[in-house]
Amino acid sequence: MVSILQKNKVRLAKLKALCGAAIVGLMCAAPVAAQDSSKADANNPLANVTAFNLQNYYFNGFTGLPDDADGNQFVLRYAKPLSLGDTNWLLRASLPFNRMPVGGGGSSVSGMGDVDLFMAYQFDTKPGVSFGIGPQVVAPTASDSRLGGDQWQLGLANVYFNGTSAKFQYGYLLTYRAGVGGAPKGRDNASFGAFQPFWFYQIKDGWYTGGAPIWTYDFNSDNYNIPFGLRIGKVHKFNNTTANFFLEPQWSLASRGDGQAEFQLYAAINLQFK
Repeated sequence: MVSILQKNKVRLAKLKALCGAAIVGLMCAAPVAAQDSSKADANNPLANVTAFNLQNYYFNGFTGLPDDADGNQFVLRYAKPLSLGDTNWLLRASLPFNRMPVGGGGSSVSGMGDVDLFMAYQFDTKPGVSFGIGPQVVAPTASDSRLGGDQWQLGLANVYFNGTSAKFQYGYLLTYRAGVGGAPKGRDNASFGAFQPFWFYQIKDGWYTGGAPIWTYDFNSDNYNIPFGLRIGKVHKFNNTTANFFLEPQWSLASRGDGQAEFQLYAAINLQFK
């Protein structure tokens, strides 16, 4: 019992240090307020701009694993609007680098994960509203099979963003993907869904709050995880570049199955180039 309490105290101290450092970094950012349109679009996944994101998830605790098990996922993400004939699309590519616990002995494995791409056809909508839908492809690029699905996956992505209010924006990202070809040895064909609701409330001078947790469901095992996040963020305009810095702790409200993250700290720098 004493050892468990000591481990929890160490984990709590580590989390406080991470949160404190990130908040100080946000507050020390250049004090240049963004324009209202930049604020509303800074979190729009379908914004009609080229974007490059540096995102990181630190996982502190997993269901069914030792108390001191942790992990990390760093994601490079690139988005580019495209015109094909008279149609408008958005291409988004994500490349993760993972460190995840394996087994029950406290060991972990690190390396590149699976590349995730989707192209969303952007429908004509009223000003301030974005709606897109299109194919998703996941390529088995993981440097270790335990860091990815170990097979090609095809699916569908649907995005909605409502930025009609300069004060409050909301929307969602819904994806489903399934494995193609034969199932990897010792695994089922992938059948995986994710729903990411998001909401953002503008405070003042580029500061905002909100959340964008990702709810996941495995259709093979019926395992799932439903986290809740609360974000503090700051949007800045640097000439033609809009920078969005944020920190978002996320807690699991409900989950099923081993290996589900109990707590995760989501931090990012998202850049949009106009």
